[in-house]
Amino acid sequence: MGREETVSTCQLDFVVADRFELQYIAKDGSPKTPYIIHRAPLSTHERLISFLIEMYGGAFPTWMAPVQVRIIPVSEHFHTYAREVQALLRDRMLRAEVDEGGETFNKKIRNAVTSKIPNIWIIGEEETSARAVTWRRYCVKDQVKMPMDRAVDAVTAMKRDRLMDNFPDVAIPE
Repeated sequence: MGREETVSTCQLDFVVADRFELQYIAKDGSPKTPYIIHRAPLSTHERLISFLIEMYGGAFPTWMAPVQVRIIPVSEHFHTYAREVQALLRDRMLRAEVDEGGETFNKKIRNAVTSKIPNIWIIGEEETSARAVTWRRYCVKDQVKMPMDRAVDAVTAMKRDRLMDNFPDVAIPE
């Protein structure tokens, strides 16, 4: 990001040992209260997360994104299949949501893109009958239609392998 960052800390804590009634026996046999050293090589969780948000501009790779896949049905007729796809993703411990809101289809797509959701899966008549999804990635202009099972396997691999798929030159795993 063009600047040096230091996030790690070491802190000496004089209070926690008393709160937990921690003691040790000194060489002279007397009980003593220890001092606690907190070592945080990545600093506080809040500071690390704020650093990552700034570094990625909120466009996280799949494995790190709060919502990994947003499923957008073209109309209400396809909500059942969309929920089925969501259940398959959740069975694989992926964070997926179905956009069943009342907005227009284009507005749903726009909301997903502006929210920087890394994977947008579109469900319509063709996808439902073929048991497929049309996959639109945040950083890639072209959409890809693929069988649902293959898409679920691919996004699972993206998470498992921690692919930096928030860059356009990273392909969907085979």
